[in-house]
Amino acid sequence: MAKRNILQFIILGLLNQQARTGYELTKAFDSDIGEFWSAQHSQIYPQLQRLEADGQITHSDEVTGEKLNRKRYAVTPAGAAALNDWLAADTEPTIGGRDEFALKLYFIQSPADPRLQHMLAVQQEFHTERCAHLQAQMAAKFPEGQRADNFGHYLVLDHAIRRETAYVEWLAAAVKQLAR
Repeated sequence: MAKRNILQFIILGLLNQQARTGYELTKAFDSDIGEFWSAQHSQIYPQLQRLEADGQITHSDEVTGEKLNRKRYAVTPAGAAALNDWLAADTEPTIGGRDEFALKLYFIQSPADPRLQHMLAVQQEFHTERCAHLQAQMAAKFPEGQRADNFGHYLVLDHAIRRETAYVEWLAAAVKQLAR
């Protein structure tokens, strides 16, 4: 099966929430969307051009300052329809993923391997900080708990917190196994 261009739907979804500049779209990948999908600046701008050529988005020019001109993109009815079709389509389950740390662990032969303790400690620190970051985001964005107007965002953030919590617990168990 050919790989689908998911980035186009992410951009349509973000623009369906509100009109944004290319810079604002790029920044969305540094915060909320970045928790489960990544895209580079070099991918976003060409995709904006394709979506506009296909009539799924449009832009208006804004002048900021004295000379700075920027484009603010908005979804068109055709783009909203494409987004709705994608949202309604079945999703292939995701199994596995690219985890270089897990790959390296796979090749460690002995619990006495001198690299193992450092590897685990680095990952434990990273995932503990990541979990704390996600919990802070949850507290800031949903201080009263889930909301009906942004329920999907709440669920994704809750999933990310649970994933990181489980990862931290798994790493702590692995460290305990080294101590035996």
